[in-house]
Amino acid sequence: MPEISRFYGISAKMYYDEHNPPHFHAEYGDMKALVNIQTATVMTGALPNRQLKLVLAWCEIHKNELMRNWDLAKDNQTLSYIAPLK
Repeated sequence: MPEISRFYGISAKMYYDEHNPPHFHAEYGDMKALVNIQTATVMTGALPNRQLKLVLAWCEIHKNELMRNWDLAKDNQTLSYIAPLK
C-alpha cells in the first residue's frame, strides 16, 4: 500500500483496486482509520482527537489531489505524493 503523505507522525496511504466510496487509510502508531475523501469523515477505525483533526483538515485541503490519486489507483497507475501539513 503506497504511502501518499506523512506528517506529524501520521501516515496516509491508499490501496490499489479498493472499494467505493473513495477513501484513504490514516495510521498513527497502532491506531488506524479509513477516511472518506468526499465527506472528510471517518468510515471505520479511530485516531486520537488531535491527529484526527489534522487528518480531516489535510483531507479538505487536498481533496482534489486525493481524488486524482483514487482514480490513478483504480487504473493501477503510480500514485502522487501529496504535500504534508506544516
